[in-house]
Amino acid sequence: MDNTADDDAGLARRLASGDRAALATAFDRFAPTLTRYAWAIAGSRQDVEELVQDTFLTLWQRADGLQLPTGTLLPWLLVVCRNHAKNLARRNAKHAGDELPAELAAPADTTESSDQLRWVRDEIAALPETDRRICELCLLQGHSYGEAAQLLGLSVGAVTQRVSRSRRRLRKAVRHDEH
Repeated sequence: MDNTADDDAGLARRLASGDRAALATAFDRFAPTLTRYAWAIAGSRQDVEELVQDTFLTLWQRADGLQLPTGTLLPWLLVVCRNHAKNLARRNAKHAGDELPAELAAPADTTESSDQLRWVRDEIAALPETDRRICELCLLQGHSYGEAAQLLGLSVGAVTQRVSRSRRRLRKAVRHDEH
């Protein structure tokens, strides 16, 4: 089994028991990646900071009921961050009387987002076709594993295995990018 999955499962258990040091560990481990992701979907430093903070607050508040189908926290955190970004965009649009930004209203491949997440998209593009589609559906578009499985005619177990394998590859790329 992947050591990170073991670490994340233990971290999730510590969070569920109310261990504040576990929250600090989660923040140290995932904040850089979440911040880069938030920059791809938010327009200002203030919004990025709010998204990252709200994501960790949600982690803390929901830790006791947290279920990690793959045993790792990052995919869950990315989905939570994206959901917070959608809510923030709705609030901002409501106050400004504007429409929801296209990149949050519907899964779309905007040039700006592509540039900001170029290294992730390059890694995803290098995956085999089915794995690439699964990553696009689950990571970039926010579909559940069940939805991706149904769309691609696969079992949920097959999607879970392929996501796990792809995640290891992406994790290596992220760690390489951070160092």
